[in-house]
Amino acid sequence: MLPVKSERIPRATIQRLAVYVQVLESMRRNGVEVISSGPLAEACDVNASQVRKDLAYFGEFGVRGVGYHVENLIEAIKVSLGVDREWRAALVGVGNLGRALLHYGEFKARGFHIVGAFDCDPFKIGEQVYGLEVTCTNSLKDAVRNLDIEIGIITTPPERAQRAADHLLDAGVRGILNFAGARIHVPDKVFVEYVDFFHYLYELTFNISGAERHR
Repeated sequence: MLPVKSERIPRATIQRLAVYVQVLESMRRNGVEVISSGPLAEACDVNASQVRKDLAYFGEFGVRGVGYHVENLIEAIKVSLGVDREWRAALVGVGNLGRALLHYGEFKARGFHIVGAFDCDPFKIGEQVYGLEVTCTNSLKDAVRNLDIEIGIITTPPERAQRAADHLLDAGVRGILNFAGARIHVPDKVFVEYVDFFHYLYELTFNISGAERHR
């Protein structure tokens, strides 16, 4: 287990840890048992000192002159990220994106189990979508309590995102992943992460355009 040495951990470090896990799991599937910081860093497109610095936030581990045992490092990072257990989630907004996420098996494979699907559209309520019955958002509070839900996933149209968030907040959800493309207002004690595909597309087009300008 990784003992956290500092509570002030940069957001970028958390994001890199998630990449390290992904790369290490791929290495494990390919039979790699031990890895040093150099090859791990190269595979993650960072430098070796950055890998060592990121891991040092959580304590000292690994074997000098040998490296890290891949299996142990994966488990240690998962503990540090809090994904060494199942997280149960409710999805609000069963449109095209919501359905795609419900069908995405990698959520459950990585410990995130969507156990409830909710919508306010009466034509969708009662529909079975990938094993879940779409339920009215008004029943979220009971579902959160009965199903031990801790995370909400918003996939509504942007104009309905705040109302979806309000339902989740009223139900006592502790964290929200928002795909809706709109900012939402929540209390300080609730954590929100935004997933906006256009942010990445804007960055991509900016980089392409910049490369073309400098030819």
